[in-house]
Amino acid sequence: MKKQYKLLALDMDGTLLNSNTEISSANERWIRRAVEEGIHVCFATGRGCPTATPFAEQLGLDGPMVFVNGSEVWESRNKLLSRHPMDSEQVAQLRDLALRYGVWYWGYSLERVYNREEWAADTHSQTWLKFGYFTEDDAAREAILERIPEIGKFEVTNSHPHNIELNPQGISKASGLEQVCKLLGIGMDEIVACGDSLNDLAMIQAAGLGVAMGNAQESVKRAADAVAPSNDEDGIAYVIRKYMLGEL
Repeated sequence: MKKQYKLLALDMDGTLLNSNTEISSANERWIRRAVEEGIHVCFATGRGCPTATPFAEQLGLDGPMVFVNGSEVWESRNKLLSRHPMDSEQVAQLRDLALRYGVWYWGYSLERVYNREEWAADTHSQTWLKFGYFTEDDAAREAILERIPEIGKFEVTNSHPHNIELNPQGISKASGLEQVCKLLGIGMDEIVACGDSLNDLAMIQAAGLGVAMGNAQESVKRAADAVAPSNDEDGIAYVIRKYMLGEL
């Protein structure tokens, strides 16, 4: 019999969701089976609550969730457990850096997601949860990475090789899952965590079993305990069957 893991922590884009941004029928079927067997299923995603919740509703999930790379943890769909905002002056400076290098940028606020095409009228009037850059220009991306520490200390990750994601220092999907574990009365060693990008690295390393998807960035695969089929090959169904239910 496989080790009895009690919680399945799922990144969404590139992990749970396929290339069409959908949950496959096999993944949905086996997630529902896991829940029937008493396993908690928790999203641990860079998405905010509004864009992640419809997928939780599709799966019938109403337990704790980790959003915006750990900047928010929700106890249930309607009950916020914790929130860790960014400093608005630092966000203004991060935006200036994006403008300096002419790259795409975005910011998650409580109000909405803003980006280069439509930014908040007053940066300082918003409560910010995450800031990000995207560019295929490697030199520009490296230059931005070098200058970010001049602005402040952040958790620096990505959800794609061409982007940079910034959260408050110390805030990650792993820190969010620590709160979820305390809420549920379980240990981090009882988690199976699945992901594909650098913003999944902390939770993959902290979990009892860290799983990289077949489509994951190579550094994530190297850090993981196991590699599953890709997000287009029902990888989450495989993880549940092999590592949580012992049916493979």
